[in-house]
Amino acid sequence: MRRAWMGLVLAGWGGLLAPILPAAAQQLDDPHLAMVPRTAAEAARIAGATALTGDFSKPETSENRPAGAATVRPRATTDAFSQPSANLTPAEVADFNLGNGLFTKIWVAAPASTRASDGLGPLYNARSCQTCHVKDGRGHPPLNAKDKAVSIFLRLSVPDPAPADNGIADYLASLPDPVYGNQLQDFAGPGQGAEYHLGVSYAEIAVPLAGGESASLRAPTYSADDLGYGPLAQGAMLSPRMAPPMIGLGLLEAIPAADILAHADPGDANHDGISGRPNIGISAAFGTPMLGRFGLKAGQPTVREQSAAAFSGDMGLSSPLHPEGWGDCTAMQDACRSAPDGASATDGLEVPAKGMDLVTFYARNLGVPGRRDAADPQVLRGKAVFYAAGCPACHIAKFVTARLQDGSAQSFQLIWPFSDLLLHDMGEGLADHRPEGRATGTEWRTAPLWGIGLTETVAGTGFYLHDGRARSLLEAILWHGGEAQAARDQVVAMPPADRAALIRYLGSL
Repeated sequence: MRRAWMGLVLAGWGGLLAPILPAAAQQLDDPHLAMVPRTAAEAARIAGATALTGDFSKPETSENRPAGAATVRPRATTDAFSQPSANLTPAEVADFNLGNGLFTKIWVAAPASTRASDGLGPLYNARSCQTCHVKDGRGHPPLNAKDKAVSIFLRLSVPDPAPADNGIADYLASLPDPVYGNQLQDFAGPGQGAEYHLGVSYAEIAVPLAGGESASLRAPTYSADDLGYGPLAQGAMLSPRMAPPMIGLGLLEAIPAADILAHADPGDANHDGISGRPNIGISAAFGTPMLGRFGLKAGQPTVREQSAAAFSGDMGLSSPLHPEGWGDCTAMQDACRSAPDGASATDGLEVPAKGMDLVTFYARNLGVPGRRDAADPQVLRGKAVFYAAGCPACHIAKFVTARLQDGSAQSFQLIWPFSDLLLHDMGEGLADHRPEGRATGTEWRTAPLWGIGLTETVAGTGFYLHDGRARSLLEAILWHGGEAQAARDQVVAMPPADRAALIRYLGSL
C-alpha cells in the first residue's frame, strides 16, 4: 500500500488529491482574506512548485526557506521563534514589537493602579500569553503530580442531548459544563477559589525496535483534583491541551481553503488508508461556516479568533469577539461573574480592538527559521525515508499562499509547513474521547513540523504531541496510531541507520 502511494507521489501527485468532499464543504470560502484570483498560468506554476521532484540526492531549490520571503535566519538561541517575518517593513516591525509587548504583558486582577494591565480573571490559567507559549514555542507539561501546570490545562465539555442543526455535516456538538464552563482554571483572583488542580501520573511502556534497539513511551493519566465548585456534570469529557508553537501562523491562515480541502478524503476514496477531514465551524467574526485551521483540533478559523478565545478562556480577558468581562465563569458561579473587571470606560473591554489588532499582527508574523543542514547526506537519506514511510500523506510538505490585495508578508509565498491542517484519526493511544466541532474523540489536526528541530533550543526541553507526553521525536512517532499506524510500524521495523536518519531529517526542519 505504501509503495503504491509513493509511486503516485513520484508521478507528481496525479489524481491523488482530487476534491471529494461533500458539496457544502467544497463551497467554503475565505472571508478573512482579500485574495487576488489566480490566473491559469499561476495555477500551473503552483502545481509545479508544490510537486515532489523525487530526487533525494540534494535539497530542493526552495527547501532552505520554508516560509518563503518571510523566512528568518535560524538562531541557536532561545529567541529562535521570536523574530519578525523577514519581509516586514520598518513600520510593520514597530507594530510587531508593540504586539510583542501585549503578548508578554503580565496582567493583574482588577481593580489595580495599572489600569492598562488589569482585568485578569476572575478565573484563569495564565497571567500572560507567553506563560503558556514559552518564548513563542511549546509549553511545558507537568513532570509529576506535584508539578504546577502552567502550560497545560484540561478542556471540558458534556454531550449535547439535542444538538441544533447548524448546516454543518457531522457536527459533534457538545456543551460547556454547567458549573465549570469550557475549561478548568487552576488560578483565581482575590476573593475567588481556583476550580481545580491538575493531577497527572505516568506509566512507562516499552517498545522494541528493529535492530536490537528499544524505546519507552510515557503514558499519562489525568484527573481533575480538588474541585472547588462541586463535582463535574455527569458525562463530563476532559482533554489535556499543551500550548503549541506560534511560528508561521499567518502563513497557514493565508493558504486558500480550496487548497487545503483538495487534500481531504473523508471516505478514503483512494484507498490509501488516510481519511483527512476538515473541521468546520461558525466563525465568531464573520458569522458563516469557515474552515478550522488553528488549535489542536482545528477548532478556530483565524489567528484573531484563536487569540481572542485564548484571552477569554485562558486569562479571563474581554475583547471585541468575547466581550464578557468574567471570561469562562458560568452563570452558576455568581461570585465570579460579579467580581470587578478591568473594562475600559471607552469601550467596556479589557483588550480593545486596537490591542487585538496588535496581538494578531504579532502572532501572524512570528517568523519561521530557515532550514539547517538540508544538504547533509544523512538528512537527505532521512528525507527519502520520511517519504517512503508515507508521512507526507498527512504532513503535506508544500503550499503556496494566496496572492493578497494588501501585499502583506504572507502574500503569495511558497511555504513548507508539513501539515494538511486536516483532522486524522490517530488511534486509541492518543484519543481524548472528547469531540470538538466535527472532530471526534480520536481525531487531531496534523501538527505542522516546520521549526520542530529547534524545540529544545527554544524551550530547553523537548516535549511533543497535544499534551507533551512524548520526550523525543521518536516517542512522538511511536505514539501514532489509527491512520498513521502503518507509517509508525514502518519506523519500528526500519534498520537503526534509517531510523536515525529520519530523526536527523526531522531535526533539520
